[in-house]
Amino acid sequence: MFEDIIEFIRNLYPDQNPVPLHAPVFLGKEKNYLLDCIDTTYVSYVGKYVNRFEEMTAEYTGAKYALAVVNGTAALQVALQLAGVKYNDEVITQPLTFVATANAISHCGAKPVFIDVDPDTMGMSPEKLNDWLSKNTKYKQSGNQTINQLTNLPAGRQVNKLTGNPISAIVPMHTFGFPCRIDEIVQVANRYNIPVIEDAAESLGSLYKGKHTGTFGLAGILSYNGNKTITTGGGGMIITDDEKLSVKAKHITTTAKIPHPYEFVHDEVAYNYRMPNINAAIGVSQMEKIRFIINNKRETAVLYEEFFKDRDIDFISENKFSRANFWLNSILLKDYDLRNKFLTFSNSKGVQSRPAWVLMPKLKMYSDCIKGDLSNALQLEARLVNLPSSLRITAH
Repeated sequence: MFEDIIEFIRNLYPDQNPVPLHAPVFLGKEKNYLLDCIDTTYVSYVGKYVNRFEEMTAEYTGAKYALAVVNGTAALQVALQLAGVKYNDEVITQPLTFVATANAISHCGAKPVFIDVDPDTMGMSPEKLNDWLSKNTKYKQSGNQTINQLTNLPAGRQVNKLTGNPISAIVPMHTFGFPCRIDEIVQVANRYNIPVIEDAAESLGSLYKGKHTGTFGLAGILSYNGNKTITTGGGGMIITDDEKLSVKAKHITTTAKIPHPYEFVHDEVAYNYRMPNINAAIGVSQMEKIRFIINNKRETAVLYEEFFKDRDIDFISENKFSRANFWLNSILLKDYDLRNKFLTFSNSKGVQSRPAWVLMPKLKMYSDCIKGDLSNALQLEARLVNLPSSLRITAH
């Protein structure tokens, strides 16, 4: 019953056998830039390509500052720490996400709280966020009425009534490149004085109401893993309009070393997280083709949507306020059994398809975390399938 879908996908990618879910494609000057790194010996994080990659990313996203790091998980961990997340704090995020989102929270010593998603955007629901905060938190006044210099929020904290732990950040995720209702989420967060850090790992090139994802909250992060819209092999980026946060992020991702001609002086415990020049060189070449890449992926999405419109299968499309990058094209099958039949069939035919991630609270390390009603996320987990979404062009 799925033969026509497999045939359609093979026609989209006639030169690929098997057809991957999302393969990297190198269309530009990647080899030239890599050779330049080797010839100049600038292969570590000191090099012109790191700076250029940051400049290109800031310009493209509209963020004032961009800081390149080794991967998206590290980017999110650092952004959360700079937002004020501390050991035993709680950070609100969504259950339908890649495990790195919850892991980055855990790396800060904090605990995830899982709030349901909207069925159309697959991202955090602002209504369910507001409902949970209104019922489960209270504002705890601080004896010190100073302002946090990085978040510009009062020193007092919103705390969980049950645990007494501060709610120190909210991390919505733009799932599969589809923007969530991020402006409404930020509005809710502002009412409770909680900073928003956007997990935009999958949404480079996605816009919400004309503004790039990752630029609505205090900071956002991007990922350049091998399967992302563009890749640096491995890498991540922190984007922000906050100069102090940007400066601090660069400092603590380069081992907190104080500039000096020859002395090794460091002023705090920090990380060796800066992106190497050799990875950034690939990123620069990929960014030179970013508009072509996004347009190509959106054209593929149109073909998928047209194919599925007369079938009893829902193709997930962008809403009227969004311009999605369609990192992964996704469909919703009738139920869990049919989802599994399709996954088994397509993969047996050499067409790679994947389900949504197992919901975070179902993983043993997050099974005891606080969560709200997750009915929408459970439905998406049971029915969703991701289809091949690579660029439709012969790599060369």
